[in-house]
Amino acid sequence: MFVAPDPGLARLKNSTRAVIGIALAVATSEVCGLSLVASITGGLAALLALFTVLDPTVRAQRVSTALLPVAGFPVLALATTLHGVPLARDAAFLAVVFAGVHARRFGPRGHALGVFAFMMFFVTQFLHARPEQLPELFAAVGLALLSAAAVRFALWPIERRTPPAPAPPGLPGTGLARPTTRQAFQATAACAFALGIGQALSEDRWYWAVGTAWWIFVNTASRGETLVRGFRRVLGTVVGIAAGLLIAVPLHGAPVPTAALVAVCVFGIFYTAAPSYSWMMFFVTVMAGLLYGLLGVLHPGLLLLRFEETAIGALGAALAVVLVLPVTTHAANDAWIQRALHCVRASTAASLDRLAGDPDADPAPHAAELELLLGRVRMALAPLVHPLSPLRARKARARQVLGLLDDCAREVRGLVAVAADPQASHDARLAAACWRVEAAVETLTGSREASEPTAPLPPRPHAAEPALAHLHGLEHALVALHVPLRTHPRAPLVISA
Repeated sequence: MFVAPDPGLARLKNSTRAVIGIALAVATSEVCGLSLVASITGGLAALLALFTVLDPTVRAQRVSTALLPVAGFPVLALATTLHGVPLARDAAFLAVVFAGVHARRFGPRGHALGVFAFMMFFVTQFLHARPEQLPELFAAVGLALLSAAAVRFALWPIERRTPPAPAPPGLPGTGLARPTTRQAFQATAACAFALGIGQALSEDRWYWAVGTAWWIFVNTASRGETLVRGFRRVLGTVVGIAAGLLIAVPLHGAPVPTAALVAVCVFGIFYTAAPSYSWMMFFVTVMAGLLYGLLGVLHPGLLLLRFEETAIGALGAALAVVLVLPVTTHAANDAWIQRALHCVRASTAASLDRLAGDPDADPAPHAAELELLLGRVRMALAPLVHPLSPLRARKARARQVLGLLDDCAREVRGLVAVAADPQASHDARLAAACWRVEAAVETLTGSREASEPTAPLPPRPHAAEPALAHLHGLEHALVALHVPLRTHPRAPLVISA
């Protein structure tokens, strides 16, 4: 969590901005005289707007943020209206689950709208919102989205100065072969299981089981990824509950220290979301305990119930991905690794153009995209490198792949930093090194025959030639990747099409 790369301090800036945006949303609700329930709803709406809207352009982000009420307000009204009609409420919740997951087929905007719709239904259960509270809930959400948009697009427009890297596209397919369609059925089945068992355990707090099942399916694409994410969610929740017993319970809902700790949790959620799902869940769990303290209902038994409901949701997700239209991990592994390698080549080519004097060449977006793709590679390979995985040979090869890809990313970051130096110079050896990097990528991705002979690697450049040194290190890592990625087909790490 603390040593994960953060190019341009993007995670640090984004986390700090999120704290400011959510604080402004809550403060606006309080100044307008809205209730505590409405203020909390507004704060969560601002968090979702800043967390889930990940379109590749600022303009698209503005449109997605403006569309959040279109998805959220009808669901908010439906959830509050059906709050006292359990059977209709449960059926509507499952319909929202299916639609919310299926909307991911439309890319980042569909993902954001689906998550926002689900969470609007969830928050009404969390806060036990009633129909008569609906006008102020609408007002709070509207003010929160305006506050989040003001901070994101006017006060601190990080993406305007540094364009966001495009989110890695999802895996292809049609009909039931499409991963998002399969996930929609899987998530609905998991949430139905969680809802039924969760209500048998608690008629008041069953929604935590449903929320667990839902969030486990976010940003996963295969059976193995979902199982590992479920394990990490339970782990983060357990540690968060332990911290809640030591932090949230003794506060007894005291407003000032609780608000300060909630701000710390918000920062932690945003800062750890990319490198560590378990730590993100730790902060989510502590924040939930603090909010329960503000509502005056927190006690140790409630935290224990939270763990039990989380375990039920994780079990529901595990059963669903194994029994309902399962998606194996092999194709996902190959797709994400190949995309990462192509991004390495694009970063190298852009860096070379920049060093050659092209002012329009900018390798920084490619480097940022590479970090996102490596995150997807780690998620795809997580089932193989998990400590409980019994496949020792595949685990060793997967760890080797991850280590070498991390080496590639480190060399790319160094090369991009050198290219950004206006004093850096270009010579013919850089072009030759870049060509060798491209050839190595083509061999690994199947664009060039694997049996094609390659020239021996040149000697390591002098330390005074940083660009050549980074290209040399990159070339060595790519050549080393040939062995684990081209292993014997009877025990593949990945399966190529």
